[in-house]
Amino acid sequence: MNHKHNAYLLLGSNLGDRVATLHRALVALATKAGKIVSVSAVYETAAWGNEGQPAFLNQAILLNTDLEPEQLLDACQQVEQQLGRERLEPWGPRTLDVDILFYDDLVLHTERLTIPHPRLPERMFALTPLADIATTYVHPELHKSVADLLADCPDKLPVEQWLGDM
Repeated sequence: MNHKHNAYLLLGSNLGDRVATLHRALVALATKAGKIVSVSAVYETAAWGNEGQPAFLNQAILLNTDLEPEQLLDACQQVEQQLGRERLEPWGPRTLDVDILFYDDLVLHTERLTIPHPRLPERMFALTPLADIATTYVHPELHKSVADLLADCPDKLPVEQWLGDM
């Protein structure tokens, strides 16, 4: 079955069994949102924006979906809740975070959703896994490839490929 739209998502987890959470998120997203076409390696990084919490595991995916952007946001938030996400503080620890990075070449600014993700160019932890699966994808507002965004990223937090058990 062919889906109409391509969406790049970033999954992140820093509470509980992070690897199992990422696996469960992939299964849940494939069930609720569409077909997962590509998956990056898993990367570990210190928490961004809020020190003193456990390190994150992050993974980027390419999803083919029939959902419109706000429907996709709803599906992502349902998966977050299903896997124990509580929204207690911005940039706080979480079992699962799912961000929509890109949706086709759409530029969207609504009360609930901004696409492309507004802080993507500043976040090495998002650009590194995204570059695994979308090196040549061009940001629709900045007109730079993911590879160029990664090279220009001001964030210096180390991002390392996860070599633990998968």
